[in-house]
Amino acid sequence: MFSKFKRWREQRILAKSQITLQQWQRAQSELPVLDQLDEDDQSKLFKLATLFLNYKTISGAHGFEITDAVRQSIALQACLPILNLNLDWYSGWSSIIVYPAGFTSTTSEVDAFGVTHTKNNHRSGEAWLRGPVILSWKDTEHAGIRDGHNVVIHEFVHKLDMLNGRANGFPPMQKGMEQSTWTKQMGNAFEDFQLNPKPGIDRYGATNPAEFFAVLSEVFFETPDLLIEAYPDLYKLMTQFFLQSPLAPRR
Repeated sequence: MFSKFKRWREQRILAKSQITLQQWQRAQSELPVLDQLDEDDQSKLFKLATLFLNYKTISGAHGFEITDAVRQSIALQACLPILNLNLDWYSGWSSIIVYPAGFTSTTSEVDAFGVTHTKNNHRSGEAWLRGPVILSWKDTEHAGIRDGHNVVIHEFVHKLDMLNGRANGFPPMQKGMEQSTWTKQMGNAFEDFQLNPKPGIDRYGATNPAEFFAVLSEVFFETPDLLIEAYPDLYKLMTQFFLQSPLAPRR
């Protein structure tokens, strides 16, 4: 009964949407990362993004104006990782905050002697556990140009990772996937990456397993050939997780 009501509600949301197909197509044309999608996947993505914008609020910080183009660009890129999943993977939070440019966040760490060290870190994006996704528009505006760097994909993959707790690079598995396989292959690759940088994969991924997973996801969707060259087993593993294959022939 609940699933029927959910489908009915989503159909009403789609029917009442003020965003036209032409507007979605215009937004997509500005994002080369979406070029590999066929017509069926485009249609699916537009519907998913429409629902996403209904359930999530996007607000500007420091005077940044949220236009329709901004909302559509963020929604399309945010929904790409869950194209063949569903919006339940983004459950438990509702807000996206967009700064005009990079922002500073403060973190505190306690060392082995019990001394607290406070650091101010410059950020282009951030995802909070059960909280908002924060983005810099300066880094988001051209995020989908297929250069292997995409702050939207990066931060929203952190949200997938956080579905079973704090981001640690080990998200909930899809049906049929073995957690032990993910742990072993990701762990081995992370250790290798810390010692052996790979062309086209941001060294920020060596920070910790959570950042490694998020960085690899950027490459998976934007420059998958580089991921196959560096870690072919991980490319296959991520096709199983995202239920997508960016290098599959276009129909």
